[in-house]
Amino acid sequence: MSNVPDQLRYAPSHEWLRVESGVGTVGITDHAQAELSDVVYVDLPKVGAQFAAGTTIAVIESVKAASDIYAPVSGEVTEINPELITRPELVNSDSYGAAWLFKLKLSKPEEVDALKDAAGYRALIGE
Repeated sequence: MSNVPDQLRYAPSHEWLRVESGVGTVGITDHAQAELSDVVYVDLPKVGAQFAAGTTIAVIESVKAASDIYAPVSGEVTEINPELITRPELVNSDSYGAAWLFKLKLSKPEEVDALKDAAGYRALIGE
């Protein structure tokens, strides 16, 4: 059974979002990292780049496949997690903590309401 923290919001494409003071921290869910298996590379967005909700913002490569990561909400990238450049395996060991991917300054905060809560995400993944 996957770890699904109650305080986060979830996109159907398996990204999680934690919003603090208008900035959203984004990562992939425990369920997603388990499906990918061993992560070997993370291609992160450029700081300052703008993305609309649902557009491809990053790529995670594992021994099994490359997987697009989508922006769960619209915004501007304010920070990336540099640790993942040299230690992509963190995605497998700490997907909700040390392996956050990037931070977005939300341009449309109301989009957060369209994301699933923990119960909705558990239902999506069949747990």
